[in-house]
Amino acid sequence: MSRIVITGASGQYGSLLTDKLVALGLAEQLILITRTPAKLAEREAQGCTVRYGDFDKPDTLAAAVAGADRMLLISGTRVGARVVQHKAAIDAAAAAGVRHIAYTSFIGIDDPANPAEVRHDHIETENLIRASGMQWTMLRDAHYADAMIVMAGPGVMQTGKWISNAGSGREAMVWREDCVNCALAVLTGDGHEGKIYNITGPKLETFAEVAATMAEVTGVPVEYVAVDDDAQYAMFDAMGIPRRPVDDQSVNGIPWNSDDMVTFGQAIREGFLEVCTNDVERLTGRPARSTRQMIEENAEMLQAAAQAVAE
Repeated sequence: MSRIVITGASGQYGSLLTDKLVALGLAEQLILITRTPAKLAEREAQGCTVRYGDFDKPDTLAAAVAGADRMLLISGTRVGARVVQHKAAIDAAAAAGVRHIAYTSFIGIDDPANPAEVRHDHIETENLIRASGMQWTMLRDAHYADAMIVMAGPGVMQTGKWISNAGSGREAMVWREDCVNCALAVLTGDGHEGKIYNITGPKLETFAEVAATMAEVTGVPVEYVAVDDDAQYAMFDAMGIPRRPVDDQSVNGIPWNSDDMVTFGQAIREGFLEVCTNDVERLTGRPARSTRQMIEENAEMLQAAAQAVAE
């Protein structure tokens, strides 16, 4: 029986993917790796195998991946310091005889001029995977619409301002669930070896256009405010957001770090993330969902955030 190992299985992406695989009746084929096995006790009850594994402790990974045929390497959260972590997982998988590894990478990373801090982590991880001897599939995800609409959106609604250093740069933000559905297709299908998929939303948009859509759908005025990189740093500093990543730390429920976000905005502004494909539909048979649809489906939450300030 072919077995699938998923790293970071207790995170948002891993949890959603596991739900879908279990729903397909594949629980007994799943090996879920996590630093906190207690969080996945219910997965064991569903029939999954749960194993302790820590990217920062390479000696824990050999036993964790044993017996797997395919791996989904979900990128870690420590932006700027993930290559060593990922290498430990890749080395363990190759040594254990894993045949095929899929990786949650990021769009626009081929150009070395791309200033986004995440570029280094992802391109170096892809290079390690290619050199491992395993078959591979790169799932290059665009910026999550969830991050901007669901997580950052309430703050935007409370202030009535979307402040960003992205200027008039465009990107095609994608639903996290659409990314997960693409991973599902790769892990349960065939013919994806040696493929790079750019997993994007259906439309290139500026943040000003997205802010206008938020205002239209919610009926609450939202102004897009373009700032330079220094001003963006200053805003994040004032919010208490660290410049470098800190494990298990979040501000307003979001695991931010500003070096990541400011260089991200710069990459959008300079056109490095202006990528739009139909790969979601190619992999899943369904078109990618729009940012507008995410705003519409979360309109009540966004309106409530604005109303809370008004009261």
